[in-house]
Amino acid sequence: MAGAGDAAKEYVAGSVAGVAQVVVGHPFDTVKVKLQAHNTTAYGKVYRNALHCTSRILLEEGIRGLYKGASSSFIGIAVESSLFFGTYSQAKQLLQGNYEDGRPHLQVIIPSAACSGALISCILTPTELTKCRMQVQGKDVMHGARYSSPLDCAVKTLESEGLRGLFRGGLTTLFREAIGNAVFFCSYEYSRYWMHKYLDSSRFSSSSHFVLAKDIGIGVMSGGISGMAFWTATLPLDVAKTIIQTDPDPHLSRNPFRILSMVYKRAGMGGCYAGLGPTLARAFPANAAAIVAWEYSAKILGIKRV
Repeated sequence: MAGAGDAAKEYVAGSVAGVAQVVVGHPFDTVKVKLQAHNTTAYGKVYRNALHCTSRILLEEGIRGLYKGASSSFIGIAVESSLFFGTYSQAKQLLQGNYEDGRPHLQVIIPSAACSGALISCILTPTELTKCRMQVQGKDVMHGARYSSPLDCAVKTLESEGLRGLFRGGLTTLFREAIGNAVFFCSYEYSRYWMHKYLDSSRFSSSSHFVLAKDIGIGVMSGGISGMAFWTATLPLDVAKTIIQTDPDPHLSRNPFRILSMVYKRAGMGGCYAGLGPTLARAFPANAAAIVAWEYSAKILGIKRV
């Protein structure tokens, strides 16, 4: 297990990764949330596709519309990503035990990732609730904007729904994160291992320029692939979470599987994967940026990545 100094560095590197992820990925996320909230109702589709949704946002709200709720995302993701990467790294080192062969091991990766995911769901639930409620409002909302800022959204939610209201969709977020993070880190560790195994061989140059390009390229590919794997595995749960958190009906079921059953009856399998296009379009660059930022922050801070 790493010392307290190394542990702190892991959390710092994780927070840097989170900031990079928000900068690159938030506009895609806004489009995804609008598609999930407005294209799964009983009243039919509001947007024809992701491109139509994006053009509507830009036309009616400008570029700022794509970054609605971003301030809560920066705060939430910086803390969440710090815990996400930091907890995973610490748990992985603890469980690695006698595995000194340098290969990834499922029995180490899965529990470490699931533990990390379960922990961060407690932070993600209220921050994603305010983000999603900010994102779905706009000129396509009947009574105009109800919230002036993420803080205003949080305060009004507390006033109208109490503390439980801020944690609406918490169980669904827990399922999504525990399952998704196990998929994410398995994809990351194995793709990173095999790419390094191939590119570190003597057939390739060992010049500093090649090593730099290789490390960035592996970070981009392993991060992008892992992000797409995460969302392919968990998007239906994310659809359920968005509906639970943004639907104004106080009596709506909080059971994600009942919600998905309702969505399937209304919109078929396409409804359960609403927002898939912008989600995957976001997943690759956002997670590539996060992994590269994480790995290089760790390198600058002197953390040896195993």
